[in-house]
Amino acid sequence: MIPTLHYISQGSTPQEHLENIQKACSSGAELVQLRLKNQSEKVVLETAQQARKITSKFQVLLIINDHYKIAAAVKADGVHLGKLDSCPTKARKELASWQLIGGTANTLEDCKTLIHKKVDYIGLGPFRFTKTKKNLSPVLGMNGYLTILEELKTELPVIAIGGIVIDDVSELMKTGIHGIAVSGEITRNFNSIPDFKKRINGGEIVEERWISEDKRK
Repeated sequence: MIPTLHYISQGSTPQEHLENIQKACSSGAELVQLRLKNQSEKVVLETAQQARKITSKFQVLLIINDHYKIAAAVKADGVHLGKLDSCPTKARKELASWQLIGGTANTLEDCKTLIHKKVDYIGLGPFRFTKTKKNLSPVLGMNGYLTILEELKTELPVIAIGGIVIDDVSELMKTGIHGIAVSGEITRNFNSIPDFKKRINGGEIVEERWISEDKRK
């Protein structure tokens, strides 16, 4: 089962991305996506190798944005492909059967295309405008998710993405989405991760901070 809360890394440098991934993991994240843009493949590979070490230590799933060959090389748990990135069908040929493929969608037709290409989950958005996305995809809002999901009627996990803050979560979950992806709001306060998970689960208290092996003994 795909985790219901995805943390998408932020940072002005690759090192900051790694530091934020470390903080997310130690605060209870179950899945993190390394999203490095405007960097060479060499830098992305080196950063992904370090991210794999961090997430393995915490037993957290690691998804690599865009670079499916790097995801294969570092044995990441999967890759997330944007609308302008590689085709999921092409990426599948390079990845192991256990590695996940996620795809970005903005419309009902995008979702149908991704389902046809056998992705493992869909990142549907943006929920609201966000500066990290340079494309001009229409903002969906609550009504957009309701309309698309009612028409789509799929069991494939759909993850809401794009400018989501903690006060959005309870209403968003009522639309039928599987979960949410968050970047800025979590980066500003990693201690918000348990609260995000609590609201995703309908108010049920979820406290899963990582505990070191020394403390378990």
